[in-house]
Amino acid sequence: MINLLVDIEKGLESFSALEAQVTAAVGKALECTGGPEKVQIGLLVVGDAAMREFNLEYRGLDRPTDVLSFPLLEPGEEITNADIDPQTGEVVLGDIVLSLPAAERQAVEYGHSLAREAAFLVVHGTLHLLGYGHEDEGEGELMRRLEESVLDAVGLAKEKGRV
Repeated sequence: MINLLVDIEKGLESFSALEAQVTAAVGKALECTGGPEKVQIGLLVVGDAAMREFNLEYRGLDRPTDVLSFPLLEPGEEITNADIDPQTGEVVLGDIVLSLPAAERQAVEYGHSLAREAAFLVVHGTLHLLGYGHEDEGEGELMRRLEESVLDAVGLAKEKGRV
């Protein structure tokens, strides 16, 4: 079970129409990776200005980006009672920040739906919360295969001939 705690910046409420598909994709990502069964993830949906501030503060890059992840667990770290919300029994993995305007632009650029792009970005962030990375080619290829497998499984497959 995934408890996606969504907070949407004012003016971006259109994300609500995508929430069910994004949540399903995150749940499938957890299933495909053998992640914890009961999980809590914070998802903040923001515009470019807020994303630029996050990117500057946390990565030192003075520009917006599409998605950022803030894991609470170190890769390979064992889950302890301190990682579990005592009221819900959910493992608190961390937070993801999604730029909805970036997702919209990229959906147009790649020629697919906004639902697919938003789900892709949040799954990408979820994989980072689970300790996956793309620092080297092998890790990046594994992440890409997982992302595509998850999106295929929830009905958001890439259209033939599209990026």
